[in-house]
Amino acid sequence: MAQFELILPKMGESVAEATITNWLKNEGDTIDAEESVVEVATDKVDSEVPSPVSGTIVKILAQVNDVAAVGAPIAIIETEATGDSPAPVAAHTETTAPAQQAAAQEIETSIAAAAATVAPAASNALIAKKSNGRFYSPLVRSMAKEEGISQDELDAITGSGKDGRLTKKDLLAYLESGRAQSAPASTATPAPSAPTQAAPAPTSTPMVTPTPGTEIIEMDRMRKLIADHMVNSVHTSPHVTSFVEADMTRVVQWRNKVKNTFQQKHGEKITFTPIIMEAIVKAIQDFPMINVSVDGSKIIKHADINVGMAAALPSGNLIVPVVKNANQLSLLGLTKAVNDLANRARNNALKPDEISGGTYTLTNVGTFGNLLGTPIINQPQVAIMAAGAIVKKPAVIETPEGDMIGIRHKMFLSHSYDHRVVDGALGGMFVKRVAEYLEAWDLNREI
Repeated sequence: MAQFELILPKMGESVAEATITNWLKNEGDTIDAEESVVEVATDKVDSEVPSPVSGTIVKILAQVNDVAAVGAPIAIIETEATGDSPAPVAAHTETTAPAQQAAAQEIETSIAAAAATVAPAASNALIAKKSNGRFYSPLVRSMAKEEGISQDELDAITGSGKDGRLTKKDLLAYLESGRAQSAPASTATPAPSAPTQAAPAPTSTPMVTPTPGTEIIEMDRMRKLIADHMVNSVHTSPHVTSFVEADMTRVVQWRNKVKNTFQQKHGEKITFTPIIMEAIVKAIQDFPMINVSVDGSKIIKHADINVGMAAALPSGNLIVPVVKNANQLSLLGLTKAVNDLANRARNNALKPDEISGGTYTLTNVGTFGNLLGTPIINQPQVAIMAAGAIVKKPAVIETPEGDMIGIRHKMFLSHSYDHRVVDGALGGMFVKRVAEYLEAWDLNREI
């Protein structure tokens, strides 16, 4: 018999850790190769981890609600010893864990050092990775610095994690409860020559007194992540939104003409989403400075055009799968990619890599009958477009014989962009160019 370490695999771009949410197998259970054994959650997606080998789970190393680092062992599997078997597991707690912990601490130190060069810390003192026998994750330390929480104050907060570990939830609850009541008194003495001023009272969400019949609903994990992501985006990027009304008459007529034949020929339903996405890709190629990200004072210009598409889940939450290298796909390719990602999003079957790496995002608010919206940028991107409902309207049509009134299919495009790097001229010209591509649609286009 030999023992094999089940490692937490890479969960997508920039994901360094995951939370164990549910073990599908228990210690002593036998498993087959490629059988899912544990459910994990990151700040991007929930997914299952399969075992690469067959055998018996002899020890679970990471319990439910534990946060495990990518590359760290989370279970020990006993396998039949063969010539091709993996190397036996060494004394895990004495050798492997210290080495991985040292590597993780080195990565955390590098991240902290990089963050310190981008923006000054909210508090003067650094938050230690380990204090009073308790480990603090990079997220908790970052939050503490942003809120100006000292090391002593952090150490005094009760943690609900394993071995008293302080979690993000604990820190948020502490801040919402009014930290001033339990914050330790400062020992710093002001300089004699400097006038003292009373520190502003910390702000917190006002308490709501429920009335009879009021229902209080606890946010689920994904909704909390969405809320944090949206607040962070608004705090990061000064949003500006430009609007254009596009004449979709030619697109609507073409789609009505070919949709049945398209489905019979390719086995796919063609919706307006891939058509709009194609126009966006063409406009990005015309205005490549829309396809960028910001890193401090640097602008990162992406070579790939990866278009995210916001998708509503049955739970009411939102997820953004990404069509990678959209500029290399035909309209058929875009249609297949959009339909596949949308279907698997609804069935919670997306892979972590499929919701990362986006460089621009499209959200179709017209699906819900909305005429327009002001979407929030999906960080670290700098722009997002919302497509409204397509509605029939009377409009002035210019012809060689003169102007006339006709019924046209109209759609609003709303383009929100980061005013740090995208000015009104670029943001406005971009959305106008998308509309122009849609309005010039070829009615005789082959499928």
